[in-house]
Amino acid sequence: MDSMYFTEEHQLFRESLKDFLQKEVVPHLDKWEETGTIERFIWKKLGQMGYFGLATPEAYDGLGLDLFYTVILLEELQKINSGGFAAAIWAHVYLAMTHLNKNANHEQKEAYLTPSVNGEKIGCLGVTEPFGGSDVAGMRTTAVRKGDHYIINGSKTFITNGVYGDYIILAAKTSPSKGNKGISIFIVDLKSEGVTANKLNKLGWRASDTAELAFDNVIVPAKNLMGEEGTGFGFIMEAFALERLVMGINAHARAEHAIDYALQYMSERETFGKPINQYQALRHRLVDLYADMEMCKNYNYSVVYRMEQGEYVVKEATISKLKSTKMADDVIYHCLQFLGGYGYIEDYPMARMLRDSRLGPIGGGTSEILREIIAKIIVDKKEYRPASTSVNTNEEIFK
Repeated sequence: MDSMYFTEEHQLFRESLKDFLQKEVVPHLDKWEETGTIERFIWKKLGQMGYFGLATPEAYDGLGLDLFYTVILLEELQKINSGGFAAAIWAHVYLAMTHLNKNANHEQKEAYLTPSVNGEKIGCLGVTEPFGGSDVAGMRTTAVRKGDHYIINGSKTFITNGVYGDYIILAAKTSPSKGNKGISIFIVDLKSEGVTANKLNKLGWRASDTAELAFDNVIVPAKNLMGEEGTGFGFIMEAFALERLVMGINAHARAEHAIDYALQYMSERETFGKPINQYQALRHRLVDLYADMEMCKNYNYSVVYRMEQGEYVVKEATISKLKSTKMADDVIYHCLQFLGGYGYIEDYPMARMLRDSRLGPIGGGTSEILREIIAKIIVDKKEYRPASTSVNTNEEIFK
C-alpha cells in the first residue's frame, strides 16, 4: 500500500532521516525529557539538514517538496518515543511556519521564515486563551493601532515553544465589536518588553516547553501585521486542516511504534514454556489493534493525497484527528498491558508513550469539539471554504 504514495526517493529520505535521528537526537532525549529543555544545537542541525524546509519554497531556503515528505518526518519523529520533542518540531514547522509560508509578505518571510527554515529562529502559534479554549471568536487579547505600531494586551496558554521560542504567530482582536471578523494575526518577538512566560508542568510531552504567555502593553511594529486587519480568523481556519491531519498522522505513527515494540517483546517473553505471542487471547487482541492502526494510517494517507492535490479537506482532516487519536490511546493502553508489570516501569518505553499519547484527543481541538464540527458538516449541511473564498464561518477551534 505504501507504494501508492511513496516513491523510491521518499524511502531514501526516510532511511536518511532515521539515521540522523538515531545518531543526533536519540542520545539526548532522556536528558531533554528530564530537563524540559531541548538544546539549541539540535535546531541548527535539523535546519542544516533541510528538515524544517520540506514544504517551504526554495526562494526562502526551503526544498519545496510534496506533503509525503512531511508524513515521513512526522512518522519518524514519533518512532523515537519523545512526544515532547516531536511536538516542539512540528509546532515550529506546521503551526508557526505554516502561517509564514501562506500568509506572510516577502519582508516578513525574509525576517522570520528563512531563519526558521535554517533553525536560527524557533516559532510558536498563539491562539488559545485561558478563558477561551475552543471559543476563538471570544478571545480577549487586543491589538490597538497607535501610529506605526500596535499595543497588544492579553494572554495565551498551552503554547508549545512559548518559553524558549523566538517569535509567536499571535491572534488578537483589532476590532473587538466585530467578533471573528475583528481578529488579526501578528508576528511578535517573544523577547519584546512586556512579554512574560510561565512554563507549565505537564503530564506528558515533557521534553517540550509549554507556556502561558502574558502580553502587557507590548509594542509591535505595524509591519508585523500579517495580511490585513480582520483577516486572521480565516487564516486560522485554513491552517487547521493541516494541524489536525498532522495530529492524526502522529497518532497512527505512535500506535504503529507501540505495536512494533509489543510484538518484539511478546516474541521474547516466555511463560509456561512458550512465548506469550502464542497465547490466542493476546495474539488476537494484537491483531485487532493492528487492524485499527492500519485503517487509520491508510485513511490518513488518502487525506494527505487529497490535500496535496489542492482539496480543502477540513472534514476529512477533522475525522483523521478524531479517530486516529482515540485509536492510538487504545492501542498504547493495551500494548502496555501486554508488557505486564514492565509496562508500568519507566525504564521501558510504554509508560512515556502512554502519557504522551493522552494529549492527542485534547490538543488542536478536543474530540468533543471535533464531533460538533463534523456534525455541522454532515447533519446541518454547513460548508467550510478556504480563507481566500470565505472567512464567514462560526467553526469552533482550540489552538
